[in-house]
Amino acid sequence: MANSSVQPNSVVDDKLDIFAQDAKNLWLEQGFKWLVRSFAVFVIFMFLWMIYIIFQEAQPAVVKFGLGFLWSQDWDTVEGVYGALPYIYGTLVSSFLAILIAIPVGLAIALVTSEDFLPSYVRSPIAFIVELIAAIPSVIIGLWGVYILIPVIVPLQTWLSVNLNWIPLFNTEFPSGDNLLTAGIILAIMILPTMAAISRDVLMVVPNQYRTGSMALGATRWETIFKVLLPSGFSGVVGATMLALGRALGETMAVTMVIGNSEFISASLLDASYTIPAVLANEFAEAENRLHVGALTYLALVLFVVTLAVNIGAVVLVQWLNRKNK
Repeated sequence: MANSSVQPNSVVDDKLDIFAQDAKNLWLEQGFKWLVRSFAVFVIFMFLWMIYIIFQEAQPAVVKFGLGFLWSQDWDTVEGVYGALPYIYGTLVSSFLAILIAIPVGLAIALVTSEDFLPSYVRSPIAFIVELIAAIPSVIIGLWGVYILIPVIVPLQTWLSVNLNWIPLFNTEFPSGDNLLTAGIILAIMILPTMAAISRDVLMVVPNQYRTGSMALGATRWETIFKVLLPSGFSGVVGATMLALGRALGETMAVTMVIGNSEFISASLLDASYTIPAVLANEFAEAENRLHVGALTYLALVLFVVTLAVNIGAVVLVQWLNRKNK
């Protein structure tokens, strides 16, 4: 029997590069890597530049009012006195209301469109229509709120003010419809696509073995959903909630048209209020003196910090939940 001149190597050569390419392709790959890195650095540079510009423009108000600007309630352009608390309050409360409404509705839509409660030819159009809401311009939703939602919701708000006025949240006589509650509903509609679409994607990637295994052990459909599927995708749902909250915090036109634009703080959800994006949209073009512009830019800086904190918090929370589940 002839001996073969080529024997299989039992030891892998550590210096062997299985991804080796010719010089031309290598230069293309290296060039692409540096192009991508330059884009990443450019994004970071633009982010820091925006912070610097906003902070510089806000300097007159920052120097004069300091951190007291955050809890002052006065806003008088004639006297040159400015405070951000009413606008911070309106922004946070309206966004919180939107999240309270959007979470159960969004999860319900995600469950209906990801599980087999309905035929696939029904689930897909529902998911598509919900996601299509994100393509509707903000001003169109605001007009819908003015002409459709407010006339429909005013009788309900009147009933709440008459029968539940002993609760501070509804202690308003003759609500007009332009108030925090209406703004919260409008915001909930606008962030619903984000909440529903991401939650649906999260539930759809949960392995089918979880469903079949749970039911094989005797769990009902709803026990499987609430004790297996939702806990498995909890970190993703939290991420969707935080992203939706970030969207709600920065919404402008639709909220401006239905919130009433009042500079007074009230515990009642049936009273008019104001948000930071709304006051920026209403007053920035008409601001004449440098202090007024600085105060408005200071408000923008506050909104920027709050939104950034929400997004950073979302990333940290999701990573923590992922580590905890492992």
